[in-house]
Amino acid sequence: MSRKVNNKQSNKRNLIAHHDPKSPISEQYRTIRTNIEFASIDQKVSTILVTSSGAMEGKSTTASNLAVVMAQQGNRVLLIDADLRKPTAHYTFSVPNLVGLTSMLTKQHTADEAIQATEVPNLSILSSGPIPPNPAELLSSRAMSLLLEKLAEIYDVIILDSPPLLAVADAQILANHTDGTILVVSSGKTDREQAVKAKDLLVAAKAKVLGVVLNAKELKEGQYYYYYGG
Repeated sequence: MSRKVNNKQSNKRNLIAHHDPKSPISEQYRTIRTNIEFASIDQKVSTILVTSSGAMEGKSTTASNLAVVMAQQGNRVLLIDADLRKPTAHYTFSVPNLVGLTSMLTKQHTADEAIQATEVPNLSILSSGPIPPNPAELLSSRAMSLLLEKLAEIYDVIILDSPPLLAVADAQILANHTDGTILVVSSGKTDREQAVKAKDLLVAAKAKVLGVVLNAKELKEGQYYYYYGG
């Protein structure tokens, strides 16, 4: 019983934009949303990759909450858990992960079978699906490119959560499939040199870097500041 309660509490913290939309943190996610809208004035930004330099820097939480505030604006939003190594989105949204992205890429299931509704209006999720032995090959496949093209015809915004940049090549691969990339760094945790190296990898991959989110910068007890900058 206690494990279920802890999971619910954890989900509420992870999805603060949904469970506590008036909080200062939720407002910062809306600020990120607004900055993305400004970035898309000259060029449409409908597919967005969220990544980080290393693990545990808040990229998955950022991707989930950004998807929530995008959906709250009335957009049809799809969150794709493209971290095929350590997926977490199905935990955050409390949905099954038996079928997902890998199931579609291997043509075992259709979009109707793999994409799931969430408790957030206008927000759907495509979980990772079964973890494959060849994540990088799947993500760099023609099937992945075609899938994103097809889904972009259905959804207004697609947000992809990816593995950290310095760990594997997956995020660089995905950056070539998306309109823009957000790099998440964690205050007091992300090493400056690692952050610079991560950005250099994105530049090398010819990614359009929309900005950097500074995560977990503590200002006051119980409050965190999220900074977005180009």
